[in-house]
Amino acid sequence: MEKLPRKEMIADMLAKEPNDVFLNYALAMEYLASADFNEAANQFNKVLYIQPDYLPCFYQLGQLNEKLGNNDTAISFYKQGVELAKLQNNTKALGELNEAIWMLED
Repeated sequence: MEKLPRKEMIADMLAKEPNDVFLNYALAMEYLASADFNEAANQFNKVLYIQPDYLPCFYQLGQLNEKLGNNDTAISFYKQGVELAKLQNNTKALGELNEAIWMLED
């Protein structure tokens, strides 16, 4: 039996569980890895539609916007992530998000 590429495997699983946050996030990361930035952004936004407090999306959307040269938008996503990380008491994510902001504002 031929093994499907990871993106297709995830899409097949999403057909059965379209609102699975982890699968939607995983698909977004696959799009990001293949430099399909528009699809990655759409997929990250779908994750946030399903679960608005899914913290990893804010960092990834910031990174994606940095790659596209949209630094103001990137900072906005990072700052939203900072507030969420504080609410979730996630010090690791808080540090990463603050560092990303610092690097852009420097």
